[in-house]
Amino acid sequence: MNIKGKSNNSTIRNLVIFTFLVVALGWFGRVLDTLMGSPSPQESTGMLLWLIAPFGVSLLLRAFAGDGWKDLGIKPAIKGNVLWYLISIFIYPIIAMLTLVTGLMSGAVSFLDFSSEKVPLFIQAFVFLLATTFFKCIFEEFAFRGYLAPKVYKLRLNPFAGHLVVGFIWGIWHLPYLAVITTYTTQRLSILIPLFLLGTIAASIVYGEIRLLTNSVWPAVIMHTIGGAFIGALLLQDFIVISSRAEFLISPALEGVMTIALFTLIGVGIYVLRRKREESS
Repeated sequence: MNIKGKSNNSTIRNLVIFTFLVVALGWFGRVLDTLMGSPSPQESTGMLLWLIAPFGVSLLLRAFAGDGWKDLGIKPAIKGNVLWYLISIFIYPIIAMLTLVTGLMSGAVSFLDFSSEKVPLFIQAFVFLLATTFFKCIFEEFAFRGYLAPKVYKLRLNPFAGHLVVGFIWGIWHLPYLAVITTYTTQRLSILIPLFLLGTIAASIVYGEIRLLTNSVWPAVIMHTIGGAFIGALLLQDFIVISSRAEFLISPALEGVMTIALFTLIGVGIYVLRRKREESS
């Protein structure tokens, strides 16, 4: 009896179900908002459905479709993984600042007002977004890094192929509300969508490698929370202005070419370290 083959077949089946349902429910939520005429998509029933659907579907598949709970990654696993937690805390701010400094030097980025009076306003916006983003990221990361990633990695694909699959599914899940969550950008959807998908794939290399190293979802929750709060405070509060002609290159958000390149390089570096650790052990 080919137990491994049957296991892979059930995993593939459940991955197809997960992908279909989370994407379909997201678009259903968007259509629902249109039909109901929701005045604010960010506080709508449809967006709530879009946000919780992946987590809800993952729970149902674990409970009733044979996926189980062993690879959920709910334990923090801080012991021996402090380095990866530190990287998770600082990676988004560091990448964002490298990108913005490059833009500042080229004249494509300007800081509107970072005087001593404005810094507390930035900190207030950052702290507020931390609190609100944290709960959203718990739902999102326990679906995509808590469920999707370990199931894809279970198929024993090439590691980068696995990260690509996770990042692509994570990216297309965003599409129904992409225009809503990227109000800070002036890029056309024809440019924004492919760059955003490349960004989720590049970021998934880092998220995925740290997930494999720590066997915990919490570094991803922390990374995503801090990234969303830091970049949101910069872009949504208009502390910086990026030239529309250079935005696709030096945006600190995931759809910026430089951000994509930096995430890819860091992800590959972490992969090399992980492989060396596995070989030495």
